[in-house]
Amino acid sequence: MTGIVYKSTGSWYSVKTLNGKIYNCRIKGRFRLQGIKSTNPIAVGDCVDFDLETKNDTDTGIINHIQERKNYIVRKSVNLSKQTHIIASNIDQVFLLVTIDNPTTSTSFIDRFLMTSEAYSIKTVLLFNKIDVYDEETLLEVKYLAALYRQIGYECIGISAATGKNVDKVKDLMKTKVSMFSGHSGVGKSTLVNAIEPNLDLKTKEISDQHQQGQHTTTFAEMFDLSFDAKIIDTPGIKGFGVVDMEKEEISDYFPEFFELKQDCKFNNCLHVHDPKCAVKNALDNDEIAYSRYRSYISILEGEDVHYRTDNYDKDN
Repeated sequence: MTGIVYKSTGSWYSVKTLNGKIYNCRIKGRFRLQGIKSTNPIAVGDCVDFDLETKNDTDTGIINHIQERKNYIVRKSVNLSKQTHIIASNIDQVFLLVTIDNPTTSTSFIDRFLMTSEAYSIKTVLLFNKIDVYDEETLLEVKYLAALYRQIGYECIGISAATGKNVDKVKDLMKTKVSMFSGHSGVGKSTLVNAIEPNLDLKTKEISDQHQQGQHTTTFAEMFDLSFDAKIIDTPGIKGFGVVDMEKEEISDYFPEFFELKQDCKFNNCLHVHDPKCAVKNALDNDEIAYSRYRSYISILEGEDVHYRTDNYDKDN
């Protein structure tokens, strides 16, 4: 039988077949012995083949094959830094929720996320949430960031998940697509999903007063069918985002404004740091690219967030 993974709890997977029936499935042990350097060889959104378990009832099965993914998005495993965690697969688009404060979403986090989604060919839309509670100064910061990312080519929408402002625009973009919602804990992912589809009634929590950080409300990634011909994947809040599976020479290719200038650099393998006659550094000096983007690029290039690829561990997955 064939179905799509709608929920993963680490050891069991909820798999939905074309006829709408859901089976609780496990994986064969050999999946863990194939050199897959991921904490979760199967992710929400995967299309899998499975056999029903005859010794129990007909609602449980054993997954024996993962069909080829059209894309996936990953982050570093929190506990095992040399491994990765596949957040979701076979995604049409990602909505990254951003808040200026309560909690703060840094441009570094945004840029890491955008770079990774570019690398895996996943369209990303930035949703600047909680605009109903911001003062004038904070709203100006929202407008500045939105203008910055629109200039690069990213769609940006100011929303209020709490009041419903511009939620209809998000809903229109979701029709006929598989969308993933992501961002730090506390940015309003579950509140937004509930505003889009109230019948889901996802759990929400208040921001921690002590640390001004969101509390995790989504424990596992899960896919939901919506009433208007759309699917969403709700994900756990992400505290940090590490870039993985990337050669250092590739990094600038996933900053669109850098890639556009790359052909004008003197050297084909220019890293845009100390190389002479660099078009990116020249654009930076002329305020044609944002310093925050260049700073993010340098931190990725020089930091431990980049895992230099030694093999294609997901090639057979």
